[in-house]
Amino acid sequence: MSGELPLNINIKEPRWDQSTFVGRAKHFFTVTDPRNLLLSSKTLEEARRVIEDYRLGKVSPGLTEDQLWRAKYIYDSAFHPDTGEKMILIGRMSAQVPMNMTITGCMLTFYRTTPAVLFWQWVNQSFNAIVNYTNRSGDAPITVNQLGTAYISATTGAVVTALGLKSLTKHLPPIIGRYVPFAAVAAANCINIPLMRQRELKYGIPITDENGNRLGESKKAAQQAIAQVVVSRIGMAAPAMAIPPVIMNALEKRAFLKRYPWLNAPLQVGLVGLCLVFATPLCCALFPQNSSMRVNRLEPEVQALIREKNSSIEVVYFNKGL
Repeated sequence: MSGELPLNINIKEPRWDQSTFVGRAKHFFTVTDPRNLLLSSKTLEEARRVIEDYRLGKVSPGLTEDQLWRAKYIYDSAFHPDTGEKMILIGRMSAQVPMNMTITGCMLTFYRTTPAVLFWQWVNQSFNAIVNYTNRSGDAPITVNQLGTAYISATTGAVVTALGLKSLTKHLPPIIGRYVPFAAVAAANCINIPLMRQRELKYGIPITDENGNRLGESKKAAQQAIAQVVVSRIGMAAPAMAIPPVIMNALEKRAFLKRYPWLNAPLQVGLVGLCLVFATPLCCALFPQNSSMRVNRLEPEVQALIREKNSSIEVVYFNKGL
């Protein structure tokens, strides 16, 4: 039919070139848009219907290319790329900025007392556990026991790290003490993410050829995926936890903040939010979402399996998670 949307638009991939950092950044600025959290269930289901219909070769009357891409990004913001299931609301990438803005702002504000450190590190690691589980790579389920063990271990590690660093900086200048939460978060990410995704390290994650045909599972791919996510998460936290302490340390010496101390927390949260609006998508974009690995770097048994299927395959692809 004249004017009908063509069926050759590749909506399996993002709208922008993912081989470049700029293309990935544009993609993640859309994916992490906090406004996606306000979309109704009806809007999400409508986006799912549009995308699933298009994949089956059916085009809704009057659908434009811009509307198709909008539906894709709504779909991607709420549904897991491997399982297709609707993700937990606060675990979605669109929740990263508002949730981290609040939690990180409070961690940086209430860092002086041990109970405050305990509470906010626990809140932060609980949130991270939900995000890591929600955005895990692959389609293999994780058991309640595995989930519980990972959560307890990660939270304990974060709290111990924070309290240990806090005691070490007790006699150092106040500005040094302000960086304890960041050091604890960085260390905790190295514990939390591998633990929450331990099943992937044990059994591997799905790997495919360039056309998306599943070739098997690889533990080496899982190791690379998780390492990339750890680097991205630490980078994501760095500006929000490194820049506001310097600004707040200067502001607290001025008469204005001494006169209105209640502004401390809102200012801190606002500064963190400003940093996260940019740091979240830019650090998600550090590595391609559909990551790749050469076949000769995989486990020998996986290499043999791939060679049996197609000896010409040199590179495999996998969803690294977020």
